[in-house]
Amino acid sequence: MSLRMKIAVLGATGQTGQHLVNQALQQGHIVTAIVRNPGKLSVQHDRLKVVEADVFSANSLKAHFKGQDVIMSCLGFPACFLSGVTGYTLSMSAVVSAMREARVTRIITMTSWYTQPESGAQSSLLIRFLLLPMIRSVLSNMYDMEHFLKKTEDVTWTVVRPPGLKNLPASAQEFLTHEGYFVPDSSGNPAGSTVARGDVARFMLSLLNSNAWVKKGVAIATK
Repeated sequence: MSLRMKIAVLGATGQTGQHLVNQALQQGHIVTAIVRNPGKLSVQHDRLKVVEADVFSANSLKAHFKGQDVIMSCLGFPACFLSGVTGYTLSMSAVVSAMREARVTRIITMTSWYTQPESGAQSSLLIRFLLLPMIRSVLSNMYDMEHFLKKTEDVTWTVVRPPGLKNLPASAQEFLTHEGYFVPDSSGNPAGSTVARGDVARFMLSLLNSNAWVKKGVAIATK
């Protein structure tokens, strides 16, 4: 039996965030969805509170963080060719400041496989030469955010790294996990290339009652 927790969800209107909110409510948790545009969240539930805030402002976030057990972030920022992506680091800086003021210590956030620049060397040619260069601006900023969390001693963080995301609900498949930038198969090559968004949410929520990946980054895949 899992404990009922108070969870603040960032990125709740995104495709993975919506799975996270719905599954958290199904599991009996009390959810505060912190969003930019409340109209984008169609879910209504007596254990769900939807609030508007600016993820780049600690001041804007701290009131909504007070009393929460955990912050869960599914924030995503689009790739940008002309200038670098900064959303991940800027939002996490504000989030950690707000957590300190609200005295919340636990955060579970998601990034991606291959955030570390050399980690894609064993991926398929298509991924290595076409996909990764297209999203490198995103991966680089995710990597900087991961590095920021690693230096943050007073925060109990976990970074969940999924591969490509499919818009599918959670399955019952077993998870494969690896403390690194992708999940290797028996020959050391990446095991699979996509995962259901519902499964990413399922994995993130499974960490609420576990200390398995505290202060670690974990790459995930499904069997």
